[in-house]
Amino acid sequence: MIARVLQPGFSGTVAPDWVRRRLAGGLGSVILFAPNVETPEQVRALTQALRAENPDVFIAIDEEAGDITRLEHAAGSSYPGNLALGTLDDPALTEAMARSVGNRVRAAGIDVNYAPVADVNSEPRNPVIGARSFGADPALVARHVAAAVRGLHAAGVAACAKHFPGHGDTTVDSHLGLPTVEATRAGLERGTLPPFRAALDAGARAVMVAHLLLPALDAEHPASVSPAVIGLLRGELGFAGLAVSDGIAMAAVKARYGLAGAAVRALTAGIDVVCIDKDTPDADMRDLTAAITAAVRDSELPESRLVEAAERVAEFAAWRREIRATAGEIGPELETGTEDNGLGVARRALRVLRAEAGALPLNQPPHVIEADLPRSLAARLAEFLPGTTRAALDDLSFSFNLAEPPPPADRPLVIVVRGLQRSPQDLERVTALAKQRPDALVVELGVPYADPGGAAWIATYGASRVCVQAAAERLSGKRP
Repeated sequence: MIARVLQPGFSGTVAPDWVRRRLAGGLGSVILFAPNVETPEQVRALTQALRAENPDVFIAIDEEAGDITRLEHAAGSSYPGNLALGTLDDPALTEAMARSVGNRVRAAGIDVNYAPVADVNSEPRNPVIGARSFGADPALVARHVAAAVRGLHAAGVAACAKHFPGHGDTTVDSHLGLPTVEATRAGLERGTLPPFRAALDAGARAVMVAHLLLPALDAEHPASVSPAVIGLLRGELGFAGLAVSDGIAMAAVKARYGLAGAAVRALTAGIDVVCIDKDTPDADMRDLTAAITAAVRDSELPESRLVEAAERVAEFAAWRREIRATAGEIGPELETGTEDNGLGVARRALRVLRAEAGALPLNQPPHVIEADLPRSLAARLAEFLPGTTRAALDDLSFSFNLAEPPPPADRPLVIVVRGLQRSPQDLERVTALAKQRPDALVVELGVPYADPGGAAWIATYGASRVCVQAAAERLSGKRP
């Protein structure tokens, strides 16, 4: 039973011997990350090899599309992501995009997508959600979460709404520390729970529970190890499906309880699948198995709770086979070359929030100063405007509000940021640059909140490959 409720990741593009051995012994699920992915053919071969050891295993992935992609990690996602879709506010389009993503996930032999993100990004400084959310309005997020669940299920892939009961109102990344959400119980009902209710109404049979402290519900235990929080999910929301923990190697719980302590507490609180880490060694699996065995023996973890979790895993595995069979053949991808493809959607979502007359498009190659980004806008812009140069925002020093060295005065200046309000230092730097160069064009690849000045302020609502491409096209006035 213990093997059913643990979900490890592993390193490499082929299944290690220890994973094969544990699958043959009943391991119920695994999760794939970017290091497991090279090509579509390789991933398909990997999932087939995993399933050959255990036909009942379900294989999960975080393929949110947009800023978070595993299948397209090398080049960046060909989808614009949730905030761009929320900006357009067309649930039918969101459903179609989710089905397209689901087609790719299913073609790779993967059963469960840890998506959609159901967090309401009510805190603009949020360091970990941001453009992964559909927006800051609970009703808007709810209708798009429901659409995404329907789209994934139509493709034959199980959706998993995350991060219950809502990671949007935080300023701490739970990978690094324990966030606290200070909302009242009524505030949670109004501000964070509607998207999760919508996901369940749309048929979601899996929910990922976050590592968050919510004093209004439980002042002592993070949500993923809190009977009160999981009781809210089971009781008031009426959820009878699979409760999955966020990765227990994250500092929010590991630093408090250790890996084994977090796993035991999560199962005791009501979690059914303990997601471990992207690179779980076999030694950790041995330690976790021993700790759970000891917890059952010592009555810390009731055996009935472990049985319940294992049964839910089996029920979920059977259900995901049903939706795969119901979906039939993999549907067509969104047509390339039309305004319905990922790039077309990114172009439609882009907004020029403010611009002086004549500021756009650029009439010569610019100098681009970029924050730390997953992919360079300067590189894309250079394809349209050869001679474009680049500098890193972090490499500039500032004295008396002047950049040292100053950007070239005879060239247009483009400043590229991602969630500028999340870094007071970057906000100060970019504001100083815009004062020094009031002709600067500022491109925001995250949540547009802090307007630093300059001649134009452009928002893409995401940093995926197609969002960066759309920005390069708008700046240059050119398309391929």
